[in-house]
Amino acid sequence: MKVKEIIEILEAEVICGEDLSEKEVHTACGSDMMSDVLAYVKDQAVLLSGLVNNQVVRTAEMMDMKCIVFVRGKKPDESMIELANASDMVLLSTKKPMFTACGLLYSHGLRGGNG
Repeated sequence: MKVKEIIEILEAEVICGEDLSEKEVHTACGSDMMSDVLAYVKDQAVLLSGLVNNQVVRTAEMMDMKCIVFVRGKKPDESMIELANASDMVLLSTKKPMFTACGLLYSHGLRGGNG
């Protein structure tokens, strides 16, 4: 799935990285606990989260993720956008809750990497 398809499926607003919307992604995870992302997530390309702070971008960067989707209409601040731009990462915001957003992406073929 391409990032641009995620944008369509989730009716998401592109915060930054619109020029990277052709990136291909195959897996995703949803979590507000960055410690769980670090401990349990392997080879995920997309992170869905309702947590909005620099730690989310830094965690995604360490895990080589290509895209962060902020759920429930959350939006990153300027420092988060700068971090994401420096890492060639796409930031999106959707009004959908996490459960719905994950379900929509799953129903369109995006899977989790750990089972």
